[in-house]
Amino acid sequence: MAGRLEGKVAIVTGAGRGIGRGEALLLAEEGAKVVVNDLGGSEAGEGADARPADEVVAEIVAAGGEAVANYDSVATMEGGEGIVQTALDSFGRLDILINNAGILRDRMVFNMTEAEWDSVIDVHLKGHFTTTKHASLVFRQQRSGRIVNTSSESGLGNMGQANYAAAKEGIVGLTRTCALDLGRYGVTVNAIRPRAGTRLTLSPELREAMQRARASRQGGDGDASETGAEQAVSQLDTLAPEMVAPLVVYLCTDSAANVNGRDFVVGGDEVSLMTMPTKEATIHREGGWDLASLERVFPRVIGANLTNPAPVQPPRTAS
Repeated sequence: MAGRLEGKVAIVTGAGRGIGRGEALLLAEEGAKVVVNDLGGSEAGEGADARPADEVVAEIVAAGGEAVANYDSVATMEGGEGIVQTALDSFGRLDILINNAGILRDRMVFNMTEAEWDSVIDVHLKGHFTTTKHASLVFRQQRSGRIVNTSSESGLGNMGQANYAAAKEGIVGLTRTCALDLGRYGVTVNAIRPRAGTRLTLSPELREAMQRARASRQGGDGDASETGAEQAVSQLDTLAPEMVAPLVVYLCTDSAANVNGRDFVVGGDEVSLMTMPTKEATIHREGGWDLASLERVFPRVIGANLTNPAPVQPPRTAS
């Protein structure tokens, strides 16, 4: 049954390739008019190229849908406003915002530069804010709207991605708070942690970083078991980016009106609802805790089952 979003207008950032392209195409297939935003930069966010956005617009139009391209950068407030204004100028309204645009600047934290940190935070975390800020003004006034943000399992911790992980887990916090700010106006805000093979996740640089991470945990022999994030990356060759779109589009329908402030892992044949953070263990002491009391009680209660995910490794010796 197509046409679930007939009459709606959607924005998808970073829609010129990969996951964003799949989302834009399915939104259009379901009847939405789509603003296809893409700066057209490299994986590291450098340069600009109108062709990726234009090509997706052409695909949508060829299939009988309506779409326009936008080339603004989400990393500036002016860009975020321009993206939203494109929807209003082109189609007269806005109903859906999919925040998807992203870049990678992977490096171990002790080698990471300020520029590498700032660029990733600007595109991912600030980039979610710039569009959400301006879309929320429209949604609040019309008392309806859908926002779907793009986080990552890397936000749970992934070696060599301090900037990316911080931005992606920050997006989850942003999602939960925007859900509270906007829910009373009929707006829902949710996030996904996609698993899909894209030009970012299949890059040789990311594969090499994963291999170094495993080798580091085993002192260089490369036999360490994979972390959850590494397992996700190792499966990406078989996970088409288009397989993420159905959940995203579902979250934009009336059927998902009660889903707000949550995040989901999605990819391949899996959709998983992530738990909200909860207290695992608690200790109380009348009058508060001092250091001696913590030394006595903490290891037996809170610390009883804790393990170091990155234990100390012996220094490498020259071969």
